[in-house]
Amino acid sequence: MRKLHKKPLIMATAALALTGTLAVGSAMAYFTTYSTAGGGVKMNMGFTETVPYEKVDEKGKHVTIKNTGDYDCFVRVKAFAPMELTYTADPDKWEAKNDGYWHYKEVLPAKELTSTELNISYKFPEGKDKPEEFNIVVIQECTPVLYDENGNPYADWNHVITTETTEDSKTTE
Repeated sequence: MRKLHKKPLIMATAALALTGTLAVGSAMAYFTTYSTAGGGVKMNMGFTETVPYEKVDEKGKHVTIKNTGDYDCFVRVKAFAPMELTYTADPDKWEAKNDGYWHYKEVLPAKELTSTELNISYKFPEGKDKPEEFNIVVIQECTPVLYDENGNPYADWNHVITTETTEDSKTTE
């Protein structure tokens, strides 16, 4: 009888040992499996950059903007000086808005120049208040072209790129 009593105990021990080895194998695989990756790829996503070109004469500044970047953009211009400034431009291309800027109405394609000038003229004050030297500081901003759900282009002026120039700035080639 003693032989029959030992067989179930041996069988239970063997079953428990086999089950335990299955769990240990999975746990060991979990703790020893790993992977690594290396290398890299340099990506150039491009950028939008604009450059103002100015001609200065006795009538004031004549400003055009060139998009030297990789993407189309919208541009706007504002000027500051210690005297009264007057802006004139082609009304089909430039528009004064309530934000104090003159906006170029069309999308400015990459590598292109605005088709018309924005003319900024000045008027000296009367009397002895006339300055001997002065600067007209031109601020121009650009923003990438965005498109609405219907495919129409629009400008987001909360995301701008600014360029500031002074009297000694670039002149048109």
